[in-house]
Amino acid sequence: MTNKTFDQVMADLRQQRDELRLQMHLAKAEAREEWEELEKKWQHLETRLERAAGEAKASAENIGAAMETVTDELGAAYRRIRNSLR
Repeated sequence: MTNKTFDQVMADLRQQRDELRLQMHLAKAEAREEWEELEKKWQHLETRLERAAGEAKASAENIGAAMETVTDELGAAYRRIRNSLR
């Protein structure tokens, strides 16, 4: 997550997600399928974040690496969907 804080990355992803949600009613079936898969990952990410906040004993390094992987994957997928809607 280069120079951005995790909160900034999450805010960016949340904004992209909200914008795309508004456009999904016009989306192609393939994009809708990918959206549904991304929604599952989003819910999983939020659940993990809530759990991580309550688990002080968990390693911050491991959580950070896992969250970075998921946020990178979500960001790339959101870009793919955005490009397919153009």
